[in-house]
Amino acid sequence: MTSERNTVSNSYKESGVNVQAGYDAVRLMRGHVERTMIPGVIGSLGGFGGMFELPSGMKNPVLVSGTDGVGTKLKIAFMMNRHNTVGVDCVAMCANDVLCCGARPLFFLDYVAVGKNIPERVAEIVSGVAEGCVQSQCALIGGETAEMPGFYPENEYDIAGFCVGVAERDEILDPHNVMAGDVVIAIPSSGVHSNGFSLVRKVFAETDIHTYIDELGRTLGDELLTPTRIYVKDVLPIIRRVKSLAHITGGGFWENIPRAIPEGLSAKIDTRSINTPAIFDVIMRTGNISREEMYHVFNMGAGMMIICSRDNADEILRAVDGSCVAGEIVKGEGGLILC
Repeated sequence: MTSERNTVSNSYKESGVNVQAGYDAVRLMRGHVERTMIPGVIGSLGGFGGMFELPSGMKNPVLVSGTDGVGTKLKIAFMMNRHNTVGVDCVAMCANDVLCCGARPLFFLDYVAVGKNIPERVAEIVSGVAEGCVQSQCALIGGETAEMPGFYPENEYDIAGFCVGVAERDEILDPHNVMAGDVVIAIPSSGVHSNGFSLVRKVFAETDIHTYIDELGRTLGDELLTPTRIYVKDVLPIIRRVKSLAHITGGGFWENIPRAIPEGLSAKIDTRSINTPAIFDVIMRTGNISREEMYHVFNMGAGMMIICSRDNADEILRAVDGSCVAGEIVKGEGGLILC
């Protein structure tokens, strides 16, 4: 007797959904998923739900979750036909947000929706997700691949996911602990990261993505596909020295830094102290965009901001490679002052 799992549904296949391709994709991605296994994972790939045991020894654990996608940066991946980096972006956008609460990422689940399930391409996407999980020190414990013919073009897809972390309740970062005189430390970004790509694509609409740009030292496409930096390994070792964190994502400095400080205070940032990658100058010049607007949209070279007491600043600067003092917290409304 032939098992139902091995029966090929010709009608379903003719409608555009290849069940066998789904099985093949799972087989190809298994090795990538196994790279992320850490203590706490229960079960294996293929169950109806991912299971993870809370770490022992915690007094009052609080679960912290974050969800996000990659956005229109995916269009660059389609044009470059390169799919092993966007999974890192997806994990980064979630894990970095969870980190901002002071939580240690535990596990991640992804959702990939495709116009046509090409197993090798799906496995390539998931290889990036696995790499992001390794960098975040968390496990990839599940996910879903949905083949949606007629909804997505055959060569396009979307990816989203969510991360769950844990923190002791009394160690959760609270922006209300920030006070005037505290120091703002910037950790470098790896480039544009995963925000502002609708503007990026408009700016370079007439530029061949394979164009080599001297300022960048590589092609435009290679630069734009640089994965989002994941800050877990940088920040977790010094998290008890941190008062607040700001992940600089959509909305740039203006939207994200004020979220990390209480009302009545502002972060006074000396933008000259931050090493801004050349890609931002290329975007600003090519698109004729004002410098002020750039700080409303992009990370401008600082993907994560740490706010700490002045007494802890030197220790953090020594611990986090490439970090620099970017400013200080001052009294005043508005949340942000750029110099």
